[in-house]
Amino acid sequence: MSSIKQFQVTFDCAEPERVARFWCEVLGYVVPPPPEGFATWDEFDRSLPPERQGSAFACSDPSGVGPRLYFQRVPEGRVVKNRVHLDVRVGTGLVGEERLATLEAECARLVALGATQVQLLLADEHNESCIAMQDIEGNEFCLD
Repeated sequence: MSSIKQFQVTFDCAEPERVARFWCEVLGYVVPPPPEGFATWDEFDRSLPPERQGSAFACSDPSGVGPRLYFQRVPEGRVVKNRVHLDVRVGTGLVGEERLATLEAECARLVALGATQVQLLLADEHNESCIAMQDIEGNEFCLD
């Protein structure tokens, strides 16, 4: 039995391109080139039937290491807590005040992009500090 080598993370959302571009900024991801035969993603989108226009968007890690992120439009809004969330690892290897300062600086950058800080969770005897956040459509993630 072979093991899975690649995967993508899919977000249900109302505005796929807007959310994808937010996550490009968060993670340093890029929008991949449009499909062959199209100069831009807008041109490709206009070629779709009206009901499919703006229904999906994606971004990827330019180094090819991280997973592709796929954003698909769904009719319903988020109504309960996410069962899965991303941990954005900005404080790896840092502890104490240095970690907290790094997390807070990244939090401020992401808030300026439209994210919301939900809760600062300070270090305890088992875990280092992290910050619970929401993206521009309310999807939860953590700065870790």
